[in-house]
Amino acid sequence: MNIAIGTVSVMLSLGAIALLSYFITARRYESAQTVATSYDQWTEDGILEYYWGEHIHLGHYGSPPQSKNFLQAKADFVHEMVHWGKLDQLAAGTTVLDVGCGIGGSSRILARDYHFDVTGITISPGQVKRAQELTPKDLSATFQVDDAMNLSFPDASFDVVWSVEAGPHMPDKAVFAKELLRVLKPGGILVVADWNQRDDRQVPLNIWEKPVMQQLLDQWSHPAFASIESFAEQLEATNLTVEPVTTGDWTVPTLPSWLDTIWQGIIRPQGWLQFGVAGFLKSVREVPTILLMRFAFGVGLCHFGMFRAVRR
Repeated sequence: MNIAIGTVSVMLSLGAIALLSYFITARRYESAQTVATSYDQWTEDGILEYYWGEHIHLGHYGSPPQSKNFLQAKADFVHEMVHWGKLDQLAAGTTVLDVGCGIGGSSRILARDYHFDVTGITISPGQVKRAQELTPKDLSATFQVDDAMNLSFPDASFDVVWSVEAGPHMPDKAVFAKELLRVLKPGGILVVADWNQRDDRQVPLNIWEKPVMQQLLDQWSHPAFASIESFAEQLEATNLTVEPVTTGDWTVPTLPSWLDTIWQGIIRPQGWLQFGVAGFLKSVREVPTILLMRFAFGVGLCHFGMFRAVRR
């Protein structure tokens, strides 16, 4: 009994330390390097991959949402996005640029299941290294370090540009929009999935919403969130789209991901042992941000936006 009480006391103490760390430290955006450093650290220690798997993005649970395996929901998200973007109508060998590819989970599905020729890019050298380690040699998916705000590829390089949850890390959404479309071939398809905030031009953020949004920016190295409406406008303002941008809101089918993330730590406590005290503290430290994300998306402060555009 005393051992059990002692264990609980230790865990509570560690949790208190982690929460204190959350309030006194932050990963505020300063430059592309702060984003790269954050992802290098998350990749190097392996905690994010252990709990989130190879897909560093939310899952798709259906609409209405259904109970689903956490990792399967993430893979399902990729297939749902392919279908929504009408990429499943494209031929084998279609060239795809995966912008913000993480450790390559989506790129591998696009190459393996749809036989696309995929190039994944990320600002993080650590993610590139891990993506290369996880990718079979016979799969048509390659990875390299690149900056989405200044892509190294010539104009009209790809049939498809694909991006999932990379936009919040971009300091200038107009530049980001132009770069995504610039590297598309005429007639090529852009498909983007992103975290967005409510359009504050329509309903300004109130006194409690402003600090919530600031925390969501500061804790995960985000300079700004765009709204679904404003980013669609920025895509169209490039004058590189052949038709109005198609948008969608996937808040409902992705919403269970946030609490499911925390649940993974509860049902898989062996990870705490594998990564030690430092890993436990780092994991618990993320809980307030995850809960704030769930709150923001649940009350309509944030939305999960989908975008599809065709290059002129």
